[in-house]
Amino acid sequence: MESGSSTLREIHSQPEVWGQCLNTLDKLDLESLVGDKAPRNYEWVFVGCGTSYYLAQAAAATFTMLGGAPARAVPASEILLAPKLAFPIKDAAIFPVLISRSGHTSEVLQVAEILRQRGVEFLAVTCDGNELTELSTRTLKLPVTEASTVMTSSFTSMLIALQYIAARFAGQDEFVEALRSLPAALAGMLPIYGPTIEEFAERSFDDVAFLGQGALYPIASESALKVMESSSCYAQFFHTLEFRHGPMSIMSEKVLVGALLSEAGYAEESAVLMEMKGLGGCTVAIANQLSPEVINSADLAIELALTGPELARLAVYVVWGQLLGCRLGLRKGLDPDSPRHLSRVVTLVD
Repeated sequence: MESGSSTLREIHSQPEVWGQCLNTLDKLDLESLVGDKAPRNYEWVFVGCGTSYYLAQAAAATFTMLGGAPARAVPASEILLAPKLAFPIKDAAIFPVLISRSGHTSEVLQVAEILRQRGVEFLAVTCDGNELTELSTRTLKLPVTEASTVMTSSFTSMLIALQYIAARFAGQDEFVEALRSLPAALAGMLPIYGPTIEEFAERSFDDVAFLGQGALYPIASESALKVMESSSCYAQFFHTLEFRHGPMSIMSEKVLVGALLSEAGYAEESAVLMEMKGLGGCTVAIANQLSPEVINSADLAIELALTGPELARLAVYVVWGQLLGCRLGLRKGLDPDSPRHLSRVVTLVD
């Protein structure tokens, strides 16, 4: 089998996979699953590791912004090693959401056991199922199958699922319809930007940084992780305007800066990206609508041109980091299907 073939196939299959997941969600009895744990009465705490932690952050941002009730994300390891920071208020009304593609992630399973011992109910969100589904009577198992090590369609599908739930709680039918439009929209974009990213990845970089603000920050984090996992390039992530407070010292012609530009902060965020271009860097601009100035200055410009709320577009923003990481890895002679030192399921060593 050709190197990276599984990862590339899974990235390109996301429109179909999203459609299947949305069909599953439409048939799901959400009232029975989580109806008694409404965010207005419980603080939803999203828990994950690695990619699933960035997913947790994006889900928490969606619940907070859509429903107006605070939600937060916590790495599973923090609950295990710093529980007083993770849960500072004893006996608080919380509803944890434990996220694991495999359902076999050791830290997540340990958190599940702790919650069970304390009598705290939680929602398990997974693709494979495994032990995690056995530890909770509340389980959302999505029809996503991945052969590759890194998470691609599982990340975006679980994100869309949690956003769907948030929109249902908030009574945001327009948001749900925007999610339903994503499969067809991405199917139209992949033939356009896929070859462009493949050509762009022929370049080499010493450092990579992804930038994003607000709900796009965890998506920038995940984009950087995908580049790092698939290509063994050192990649970092920052809030966009924070990049000017020190990190910009790395800028040179061998540095790639990718910016996920929001609508509300477009003027300020695009100014940072163009400043980095002026310092000699290579730049990637991803936004729903790009100004002529950014298009003309960026080395790679990706315009989504989607309708509906900006928050419903998060899954589409991350696809290009997935593709870039895979293509950079292939250019370096690596196999993105089997990244160095990584396994599909992470377990703690006893």
